[in-house]
Amino acid sequence: MSISSQFYWAFGLSLYVLAVLFLTRIPYRAMVERGMEPIRAVYYTRKIVHMMAGGVGSLMVPLVFTSPWFPLVSGLLLTLFTYAAHATGLRLYWFQTDENRNDVKFALMWTSSVSLLWWLLDNPWLAILPSLYMAFGDGVTGIVRNAVIRKRSKSPIGNLFMLLVCAPMGWSIGGLAYPAIPAWGLLSALVATLIERYEIGPIDDNILITVSASMVLLAGTYLGPLV
Repeated sequence: MSISSQFYWAFGLSLYVLAVLFLTRIPYRAMVERGMEPIRAVYYTRKIVHMMAGGVGSLMVPLVFTSPWFPLVSGLLLTLFTYAAHATGLRLYWFQTDENRNDVKFALMWTSSVSLLWWLLDNPWLAILPSLYMAFGDGVTGIVRNAVIRKRSKSPIGNLFMLLVCAPMGWSIGGLAYPAIPAWGLLSALVATLIERYEIGPIDDNILITVSASMVLLAGTYLGPLV
């Protein structure tokens, strides 16, 4: 794929992500108008952003890019945008909160893991796997907890649903490596699911999920198939 076409894809996907960020104000308002606590609506909306922006964006990376440079630059610009919204006081209140800047960490870890793993493993599909866990796995986890526990929590019920989402992705995408490492992919899903329950000061689950899953995939690539 030519450089110019990749540029157009990067530009178009960036516009798509921005559209998701702003259009999710619609479901947020609908939930609040029905009587939901604003903070619960924020948690729902944030997970929609995770999946629709981070998840869909991740899936597009191996399909439209032949180099990690475009995801890297686009991701850094998105990270700066979300950070600036906090820093300037123009917070996007329907998914950003005063109490944390986890959305900024999400964008930064998406950018870091996709680009770095692509360079290290030379495989864009393996490169997006940790970000898929962070987007779809953690996204489903948050929605389930918000629906059942009705507040932000680390209930294990969310991890159960996260594993159900992440395990098939780990196995199938791990199988796309050469040589195929589906068992390592499955192991990365299990590790990401377990580590999601923890936060260490400013090191939130977005960081822990991507770093731990990336380490397993790196080990699997260099040690070889388990089966």
